[in-house]
Amino acid sequence: MTHLDVGTRRSIDAVVFDFGGVITTSPFEHMARIGTGADPDAVLELLIGPYHDDTDHPWHRAERGEIDIFTWITEVTAAGAEAGVTFDFGAMRGALGVVHDEVVDRIARLRVEGYRTALLTNNVREAAASWRAMVDCDALFDVVVDSSAEGVRKPDPRIYRLTLDRLGVDDPARAVFLDDHEGNVAGAARAGLRTILVADPAAAIAELDALLAG
Repeated sequence: MTHLDVGTRRSIDAVVFDFGGVITTSPFEHMARIGTGADPDAVLELLIGPYHDDTDHPWHRAERGEIDIFTWITEVTAAGAEAGVTFDFGAMRGALGVVHDEVVDRIARLRVEGYRTALLTNNVREAAASWRAMVDCDALFDVVVDSSAEGVRKPDPRIYRLTLDRLGVDDPARAVFLDDHEGNVAGAARAGLRTILVADPAAAIAELDALLAG
């Protein structure tokens, strides 16, 4: 069965997934624990900035591929020192977390069922080999979009439209986007996609199944 065959009978053609926090556990929960001198929320704010927005915070610039991870470390270390916070960047090694097998299994079945699938991740260049090794991206996704390679990151609506263009989806309303951050979900909604905010992966898959069946 081809994508064209199913597209004539379904209201949804494609499903787009975030990586960390959807396919895997959230890296930010781990990152929030690498600092001392402040509570985890304040540590995370120093490290990644206001994640509901797209700014010139060093983490956002790294996710857009504008600076390398070592420049990010230098800049947030200086910001942390001003706030009385120190970071143990060696503890970042576990940040990629573990894979949600139920999500990976559902993505594989989506492809069998004829849906187009994409991975849309905000990430840094230096992490690409590590996160790509966690799942078989070629088997799971028609398209992989990495913010650091594209120079644009969620929640900028342009990166959602770029993803849909590569999937061959003309109408954003015929695509569903799953992400664990409200700002990224809001960006997708502004771009016209249907959205699912992921808190619990199993619940999100059930919500997706209900939407696809509707």
